[in-house]
Amino acid sequence: MSSTFTLDSATSRANPVSAPLKRLTVPAIRARKNAGATAEPLVMLTAYTVRMAQLLDPHCDILLVGDSLGQVIYGLPSTLPVTLDMMCAHGAAVVRGSWHSVVIVDMPFGSYEGSPEQAFASASRVMAETGCAGVKLEGGTAMAPTIEFLSKRGIPVMAHVGLTPQAVNQLGGYAARGRTQEEHARILDDAKAVAAAGAFGVVVEGVVETIADAATAELDIPVIGIGASAKCDGQVLVAEDMLGLFERTPRFVKRYADMAGFVEDAVKAYADEVKSRAFPGEAQVYKPKP
Repeated sequence: MSSTFTLDSATSRANPVSAPLKRLTVPAIRARKNAGATAEPLVMLTAYTVRMAQLLDPHCDILLVGDSLGQVIYGLPSTLPVTLDMMCAHGAAVVRGSWHSVVIVDMPFGSYEGSPEQAFASASRVMAETGCAGVKLEGGTAMAPTIEFLSKRGIPVMAHVGLTPQAVNQLGGYAARGRTQEEHARILDDAKAVAAAGAFGVVVEGVVETIADAATAELDIPVIGIGASAKCDGQVLVAEDMLGLFERTPRFVKRYADMAGFVEDAVKAYADEVKSRAFPGEAQVYKPKP
């Protein structure tokens, strides 16, 4: 699948045009799982900016504007300080930079846990200001009433169970979940509860493989894995992790490139040429008209 772009002559930046593709929808994503199986796994990556959305969009079914932008973009220690203002700004950018993928925006910590009414106020603001197709929120059984409340009011919800980063203080860290029988059963119950409440899909993160396999087999909605199982209905990663932009990546991430090394090499070459006065050259300077 190829991208089609127009060139903004004022900025020399590429802008996507919608001619070749029609944007996917939440019902289309939900329908990819039929009779308990997904013939073609769903491809999902995070995106936080227009340009990254442009590059990822032709290859993805879902673009997630994750609250992981707190660490990736803002250098915060966790996702907890992320605000609705941040999510709305980046969500709108990703929608502008895409035309094929379903765009889902994370609900940040503190914006939905108080009550279903609080969640609706936050989610409706996110959808109105970004143009996204739905929101994602963390939590299982405890959040099922909120998911049902939102779904019945026209807001598509993707759930998130297992290792939930917004609960890192309660969990005591980012270790894989479900190593005990008790926790195994609880995570499966969470997954079933959010599906029953009306979630159109669920992210299962950082769990032992057997939990992800069981959830995928037992739920009739798509299960998106991250640090879970190849048998899931789809996969999601933080794009900057799989592109190799950070020195350290989680164990479950496969690095498909070394973008950090590429950037460092390019910047070093630029710095060397500036210091030697090789840049700018004849091709980069303006001469007076004859």
